[in-house]
Amino acid sequence: MAPPWLDVLDETIHACAARGRRDLVRLLEDRRTRLLDPRLRVLVVGTRKQGKSQLVNAIVNAPACVVGDETGTTVPTVVQHAEKPSAVLVSGRADRTPVPVDEVGALALRRPVGGAAHLEVGLPRTLLRSGLVLVDMPPLDGAAEPGYAEAGLDGADAVLMVSDARREITRTELDFLVRAGRSCPQVLVVLTKIDLSQDWRRTAQRNREHLAEAGLPAHVLPVSADLRLRAAKTDDRALNAESGFAELVACLQQYAATKAERIAPHTAAAVTTRVLESLAEPLLAQRSAAAGQLEDLQRSLERLRRQSARWQNGLADDIADLASDVEYDLRDRTRRIIRTVDEFFDTADPAEVWDAFAPWLEENLRNAAEANFGWLVERSHWIAARIARDLAAYRADVLPDSTFWMPDQVFDSMSELERPSFGHFSLAQKLFTGLRGSYGGVVMFGLLTSLAGLPLINVVSIGAGAAFGEGGGTAAHRGLLPQVQQGVPGRGPAGAPGAARPLQRPARTAPGRAGRGGARRPAPVRRRRAPTGVRGPPAAVPPGPAGERAGAAGHRGVSERMRTNHGLSAPVPHDGGERSEVPS
Repeated sequence: MAPPWLDVLDETIHACAARGRRDLVRLLEDRRTRLLDPRLRVLVVGTRKQGKSQLVNAIVNAPACVVGDETGTTVPTVVQHAEKPSAVLVSGRADRTPVPVDEVGALALRRPVGGAAHLEVGLPRTLLRSGLVLVDMPPLDGAAEPGYAEAGLDGADAVLMVSDARREITRTELDFLVRAGRSCPQVLVVLTKIDLSQDWRRTAQRNREHLAEAGLPAHVLPVSADLRLRAAKTDDRALNAESGFAELVACLQQYAATKAERIAPHTAAAVTTRVLESLAEPLLAQRSAAAGQLEDLQRSLERLRRQSARWQNGLADDIADLASDVEYDLRDRTRRIIRTVDEFFDTADPAEVWDAFAPWLEENLRNAAEANFGWLVERSHWIAARIARDLAAYRADVLPDSTFWMPDQVFDSMSELERPSFGHFSLAQKLFTGLRGSYGGVVMFGLLTSLAGLPLINVVSIGAGAAFGEGGGTAAHRGLLPQVQQGVPGRGPAGAPGAARPLQRPARTAPGRAGRGGARRPAPVRRRRAPTGVRGPPAAVPPGPAGERAGAAGHRGVSERMRTNHGLSAPVPHDGGERSEVPS
């Protein structure tokens, strides 16, 4: 039964193949082969002059790698088990060329020609027989090609970083360990040359702190290669223990023994994670781009919301002002008509002038309504143009022509003005009033003429009675006239003080206009110019104040005026023009 990590690798290989990533497929297949290999491949890396090659020689207790050169190793040297000492040069084309063992040092210092190459050195050592393979890599800051060490990570099971005990670990070494940990979780930091530094314990502690800050779970093992090689020559066990190599060798043997159970699953997980991140990079880039677009859209939406709230608040304020101003204007026009009616019927008899008065009143009320409506349309166009200028996409040509017109037959449904009851005398009332007045005249003048010897009823007493009867009827009619005048539609009580007093509009509190401390302050009310008057009353009586002409043409030309007035102040109420006399 295959281990679970192998199934994960196989599924990841299929996913990469399905997405056309042949490079990742080759990487995973090579790593799969390496993980199934029972040998433990340890990559030995470090910068120049850190004792890296000497460390490999001390581990295997043989001069497998060249030491002491200023430039360092330029060709990777693979040290593995063999029944007898041997050396093979492997070129980039997988050509294997046996070379003498004594020429290994010269080949390791030579720059490879014709592609990548490495040396394979075989030694008959018990430690290597357990499956340990050591790869001495060129220095990280040496003369080898850039990326040489990173390329070797794909085939490594563990990484052994070599650092001099006389200094703390460098940023170059830390950066490489971070990259190595993504492909190979098993990382060791070997502190060499502790025999040359008295302060190596402090350096080891500082290195552990640097590794912890970088998030690297690496062990720090202080060793001395010179003490190890000297102990091997003299077979000094105490000196060998002092060199620190016993702990290092034990750690390497444990890695080799637990590769299948512990190292392979961790390495497979790390490699799979890196490959999945590579597969997800295009999606992450798309998500980042989409997130950027989403942020831009959210900012645009927020800007539009603020703009919408701003124009809605402005529109609400303007509509509130418009409703108040239109109501004020219409009330002012109708009250002027009522004042003219009051002045007119202070002297006129409704019974005599009604036939001419009714058409005059109806026409003036209609003209007042039309003028008020025309001002409403003009003010509405002004509000629309002002609000539109605050919008980002405003253009003068996008405002539609208004359809806010008064219907042609809007006044046809109005009921006719009802003729009031004038309360005229009947024939019997006139006869009774005349007889009552003539009786007093006949009696009074009859008694006076009786002193002259004339009878009670004579020519003089009859004439006086007729004169008294006529005067009584006239007086009765004059007493009834004020009641008849008060019955005229639209006329207020006689002498009402509010009928002739100028209309005063109280201050209003406009929404959205707040004063200090959050309290709302009254909005300043602009007093409109009042109309100069109404049309003259019927010609049968002396005319009233100067008239106003504001007919249907007052609102028909609104759109033409507004096209030239978008940048002007708000329109004012229409004022009067021509006079018109209503024939009697």
